[in-house]
Amino acid sequence: MLKIQLTDKIGDIVAACPTTAEVFKKYNIDFCCGGDRPLVSALREQHLDQEEVVSALEAACAAAARSREKYVDWRQAPLNDLIDHIVATHHGYLRRVLPELSVLTTRILQVHGDGHEELFTVHRLFHTLKTELEQHRTKEELRLFPLIEEYEKDPTPEKLAKIRELIAELEAEHDAAGGLLKELRAVTDDYAVPADACLSYRLTYEKLQELESDLFQHIHLENNVLHPRLREAAVGN
Repeated sequence: MLKIQLTDKIGDIVAACPTTAEVFKKYNIDFCCGGDRPLVSALREQHLDQEEVVSALEAACAAAARSREKYVDWRQAPLNDLIDHIVATHHGYLRRVLPELSVLTTRILQVHGDGHEELFTVHRLFHTLKTELEQHRTKEELRLFPLIEEYEKDPTPEKLAKIRELIAELEAEHDAAGGLLKELRAVTDDYAVPADACLSYRLTYEKLQELESDLFQHIHLENNVLHPRLREAAVGN
């Protein structure tokens, strides 16, 4: 069983035991964009009970071990395998869900906007996020990922320097996406569905929460696994 230390980085905990992501979400601890912080910093910042949270994290790891469910350790897997997983799983998800949510957020705004003014903000925030995610995904697929594959075949200091430059740019974009997700959660009162909500209204809020959850995992894999491996790579190796 994974023994959690207060000095462990949050992202490292999730990388070692993916089921802990649900615990971090329960306590509203950012494990993707904020994954580089030691656990103790987040607990103190949010005035959370250290023993309670550590116990919950270790229980999640123990339950995962008992289930014998297999997890890929992306910290050790070939970089090309990790990139393929990100593109197939998370980029593929964005390709499917973003157009669906564009239709849904527009529909509920047109039907319920008169009685729920917050839907104007939901519509604006989502479409800002959609545009940024589509550009971000394209930048990774056309620039970063091919460059990493080139570096794997022919490692040079120049390629690694360009990779690290792109990583810094992309992580700033991750932070911006994280900020939009927080705004969406705030304006919807944690996606509370009003009493007069129709099925489309409920479906929209469900899919927005699913999008948030997938992005947490997506950003975690990049910020806390893929990018650190490239930052720590020896130049020319």
